Amino acid sequence: MIDIDNTARKEAEEALLKAGALQNAIFNSANFSSIATDAKGVIQIFNVGAERMLGYTAAEVLNKNTPADISDPQEVIARAKALSVELGTSITPGFEALVFKASRGIEDIYELTYIRKDGSRFPAVVSVTALRDIENNIIGYLLIGTDNTARKEVEAERMLLDQAVRDQQFYTRSLIESNIDALITTDPRGIITDVNKQMEALTGCTRDELIGAPFKDYFTNPERAEAGIKLVLGEGKVTDYELTARARDGKETVVSYNATTFHNRDRKLRGVFAAARDVTERKRYEQSLQEADRRKNEFLAMLAHELRNPLAPIRNALQIIRLTASRERQRPEDEAVRSASAMMDRQVGQMVRLVDDLLDVSRISRGKIELRRGQIELASAVYHAAEAIRPQCKSMDQTLTVTLPPKPIFLNADSTRLAQVVGNLLNNAYKFTDKGGQIWLTVECESKQAVIRVRDNGIGIAADQLPRIFEMFTQLDRSLERSQSGLGIGLTLVKSLVELHDGTVEVHSAGVGQGSEFTIRLPILVETPQPPPEPTAGEPTPTTARRILVVDDSRDSATSLAKLLNLTGHETHTAYDGLQAVEAAATFRPDVILLDIGLPKLNGYEACRKIRERPWSKDIVIVALTGWGQDEDRRKSKESGFDGHLVKPVDYAVLTKLLAELQPTPA
Repeated sequence: MIDIDNTARKEAEEALLKAGALQNAIFNSANFSSIATDAKGVIQIFNVGAERMLGYTAAEVLNKNTPADISDPQEVIARAKALSVELGTSITPGFEALVFKASRGIEDIYELTYIRKDGSRFPAVVSVTALRDIENNIIGYLLIGTDNTARKEVEAERMLLDQAVRDQQFYTRSLIESNIDALITTDPRGIITDVNKQMEALTGCTRDELIGAPFKDYFTNPERAEAGIKLVLGEGKVTDYELTARARDGKETVVSYNATTFHNRDRKLRGVFAAARDVTERKRYEQSLQEADRRKNEFLAMLAHELRNPLAPIRNALQIIRLTASRERQRPEDEAVRSASAMMDRQVGQMVRLVDDLLDVSRISRGKIELRRGQIELASAVYHAAEAIRPQCKSMDQTLTVTLPPKPIFLNADSTRLAQVVGNLLNNAYKFTDKGGQIWLTVECESKQAVIRVRDNGIGIAADQLPRIFEMFTQLDRSLERSQSGLGIGLTLVKSLVELHDGTVEVHSAGVGQGSEFTIRLPILVETPQPPPEPTAGEPTPTTARRILVVDDSRDSATSLAKLLNLTGHETHTAYDGLQAVEAAATFRPDVILLDIGLPKLNGYEACRKIRERPWSKDIVIVALTGWGQDEDRRKSKESGFDGHLVKPVDYAVLTKLLAELQPTPA
């Protein structure tokens, strides 16, 4: 027992009360033992719960004992040793071991055995808090304990139940061992209770080693394995949950984990039954498919590049013819030339659309397509789509009627992609409407939605084809003796792009010969934005005459574009590989460089970077004019120092507009 001066004891007790650290409600509770000590550990308060749990009256322990006197001495010694190792300091067995962490401001909750007055023992969970005065000095400790007997009994009962699960299996060993899958049962905590030989082979461990071990320990991602057990317990079953098993020798095996819960006859949960099937071969097959898909996408990108390269000089030549013709008075005999030029222009446009559709479908299937959304006025996108198809309709004597609402409709959309959607529907209507037929394009507002309808009086769609009309590579019945070009992906793109805009598309047709109607519904922008400028058509945007270096490994592309630029007043120079481009930039000192990417000797990215290293290049506008047009190519262009990126074959009006926008500010 510890003797203490009565006056000092009273002062300590008063300090405790003044600090406000104790509350009567706690100390009057019979469910918790609340023991408060002074700074030296001498018990100052011993509440009703402590009296009930320990059998002492408060008078028997106050000012006489410390909490260590009512605790199992061996456990106190063991705790002192463990803390000494953990905290790297020597801790004396006794009261110090019980409050050392709390005295350092460390939260401390631990289990130990309390000894009652009659010598009986019971497990307790003790929470320790240091009590401090207003100057933050420790004036005592509060130990709140709860009787842990019930929980220990529950744990003991649980262990018995776990053993019962292991002892009373609902299947026979022969059935388990004959299965080709690794079979495992676990208790609800994820502890393995039984396995078959396949599981032993999978892990390289014996059955005795596996039973009683955590299921998660035999997988490369223990957290995911543990989550799989919890998922089964929460949902009742799991199907095709992928894990990678790791054997003792380090061998890894990808498995498909399929599991369900199992219960006893009283429907009480007993654990999880799991089957892990080796799917290594399946994964290899999937990887081969992914590799094939990757190679397909690379092929499509290369195909697009190779197709665009010859299209570029063709379009350039057509634009030279058109530009030359617009400057000269046409004679009657030139009508055949104009007709041929228009026909070639339409076919080039159709080939470009096919290339773009192929790439877009590939991007959508890989989730790589991104919308460049912004505030747009719907009439603008519709206008461009309608004007693009109008010459083709005219060639078939088809009437295209466009009806727009009196007030503008604003959307949060990608203007280019939306024009592509409408263009694909109009192109579809054009292809499947007879000569002299009619096509209607209407835009209206219905219930806060923009509604776009494309209707025709063409060949219509059979009822059995309607459900599959938006599937990839689906074409209308060719039995109607209409030979139409296309890959059957245009409507697939329409549906995908509309859904990316949070919209819907549907099709109606009364049947063959009755025409068809496609309806798109898109959400309207709620805010009231400023109207964008009205779309304009006509001559290309005029630009100041400039010195332009054209670089392309295709001499036809380079020379035809240079000729086109010369006709509009620009001075040009050509180069055909990356090294020539760098040298020509230094000697010719152009205002603009139109630079291909896929160049020999030095690719366009590298050539651009080398040019940008020169101090005189800061005022040069460098534009990538290339057959490579994927998002990754545009990103790399920007990182390499390009000011713009255009995809061949580019319309001359688009090129001149960009050049006008990118004119450098005079020094």
